[in-house]
Amino acid sequence: MLESKTQEFERGSAGTKMMVTLVVLALIGHAGFNYIPVAYEGESVKSDMNTAVLQGLAMPGRVSVIDNVKGRIQKTFAVNNIPADAVLEVKQAGNNLTARVAYQKTVNILPFGIYKYNYDFDHTATPTGFLLKQ
Repeated sequence: MLESKTQEFERGSAGTKMMVTLVVLALIGHAGFNYIPVAYEGESVKSDMNTAVLQGLAMPGRVSVIDNVKGRIQKTFAVNNIPADAVLEVKQAGNNLTARVAYQKTVNILPFGIYKYNYDFDHTATPTGFLLKQ
């Protein structure tokens, strides 16, 4: 008699565990589906910024280096869905050229807006390598 009561209570436990597991996997998948593209865009902007600064430093003397680098980075903004309110600063001091981009994007981690993550991007690109050696 005692064994049959125990079996009655254990009847639905496998289905419940399976549902909980599927819900957790769905939430993780949803978070990844929304976060990964934003993080990829951020890394792509970093790469493009580093390239623009390095190429801007190698430009011939008559071209406006700052305008050239700003133009290249602004093209990257359009391709990578960067917000219009992003901060873009390009500065040149002697042989040194730096570009800084900062913006914030809201990412829905949990469905229905239950939890939103603020992705903060702030990167300063400075050229490195043989172009800086005297």
